[in-house]
Amino acid sequence: MRINPLPPSQVNMHHALRARCRMLPMLCAAVVTLATALCGPAHAVLPADVGHGPTMATLPVPASKHWVWVNDFVFPHMADGMAHLIDGDTGRYLGTLSTGYSFAHILLSRDGKIIYSPETYFSRGTRGKRTDVVTLYDAGTLAVRGEIVVPPKRASNMPVIGDAVLTDDGRFLLIYNFTPAQSITVVDTKARKFVREIETPGCALAFPTGPRSFFSVCGDGSVLLVNLDDRGGAHKKRTQPLLPMGSDPVTEKPVRVGDTWYFVTFDGRIVPLEAGPDKATLGPVWWLASPAERRAGWRPGGLQQLAVDAARSRLYAIMHRGGLATHKDPGKDVWVYDLSSGRRIRQIALKNLASSIQLSTDSRPLLYSIFLDSSELDIYDAASGKLLRSVAQVGTTPTLLVTP
Repeated sequence: MRINPLPPSQVNMHHALRARCRMLPMLCAAVVTLATALCGPAHAVLPADVGHGPTMATLPVPASKHWVWVNDFVFPHMADGMAHLIDGDTGRYLGTLSTGYSFAHILLSRDGKIIYSPETYFSRGTRGKRTDVVTLYDAGTLAVRGEIVVPPKRASNMPVIGDAVLTDDGRFLLIYNFTPAQSITVVDTKARKFVREIETPGCALAFPTGPRSFFSVCGDGSVLLVNLDDRGGAHKKRTQPLLPMGSDPVTEKPVRVGDTWYFVTFDGRIVPLEAGPDKATLGPVWWLASPAERRAGWRPGGLQQLAVDAARSRLYAIMHRGGLATHKDPGKDVWVYDLSSGRRIRQIALKNLASSIQLSTDSRPLLYSIFLDSSELDIYDAASGKLLRSVAQVGTTPTLLVTP
C-alpha cells in the first residue's frame, strides 16, 4: 500500500495534536484518528474481483409437488407483503416475492409457468395515489414478467382463498372487491388485461364451479351463480338460501373436491355444497366431533382450517377446545376424515399450534402447518402424521399456504 506524504501545514497540525495528547490521553486516539482521516486520501491497489460477480439461479418448471408457498400478510408493516417458497422435502428456502400492501395470496397458472399476484401500492409507500395491479412473475426466475392494472378496489381483509381465484380453465382471474360495495374484478389472463367488474351486492368472494363459472356467498345463505362468456361477459343467477347463517353459520373458508365445496360451521358441522354453472344443492350435513366431544368444547378453528386430499377423498381439519367465539383460534390437533362416509379415521397431534394447514397434491402427500403468530413451518407425512421436519423463520405473520 502507498500512502501520499502530508503537506507541511498538515504535518504541523498533526504534531500539535500529538503534543496535546500528552495532557488529554483519553481524547488522543479519537482526535488523531479523525485528523489523519481528514489530512488526505489513502490509495490502495485492490485485488481484481474475478469470478465474484452476481449470479442468477433458476427453479425447475413446473414446480415440485412438494413445494409450498407461505403467504405473509406482514402485520407489523402491511405495506410489504411477502410470499416465501419452501421445499417440503428438504426444508430449503427457495425464494421470496415482494407483494405489496394488504397481501392475500399468490395464484399458480395451470401450466406452472406463471405466478399471479393481486397487489396494491401507494405512491408514497403508506399513502398517496393507490394503484392495484396483478403482477405476473416468472415461475423459474421469480422475475417480474409484467403487470395488469385493475380498478383500485381490491378487498383488504383477513386473507382467505376466495379473495382471488382462477377459473378452472385458467382463462380468467377473479378478484374480490369491497369498497364497501361488493364486486368481482375479471382479468383475462390470455390477453393480459382487465375485462370488467361484476357487481355482487350482498355477496362475497369467488369460488370456481367450472371452466368459466363461479359463485359468491351471500349474507342470507344463498349463492350467486355467475357464468362468463369468452369476452368476460357475465350471466348471474341467485339461488334460494342454502347455507346456514343463523346461530351456527358457515365460515368463508371452504375446500373443494370436484363439484363439491365443503363448508364448515362455527360449531363444526360440515356442509357440502354441490355447485355447477347453473345450480347449487346441499348434500348431507355431518359433524366433525361426537356429541360428547362437542360438550367438551371441541370445534374447528384457524385461518385456513381445512385441507383436502382429493385423490383419496380425505378431509383434514384443525381442531381445538373452546367456545363459540373461538372459531378463528389455532389448534394443536388435526383430525382426518373419510369424505365418503364422514367417519374420522385419524388424529394427528401437532408439534406446534397451527392456524393454517395445506396438503401437497401428489401420491405421497405432505401436510404443512403454520401459525400466524409464529414463523415455524412444520412438515408432516400426511398418511401417518409423522413430523418430518420444521423450517424456522419463514416470514413474519404467515397466513395462507398454497401448493402446486
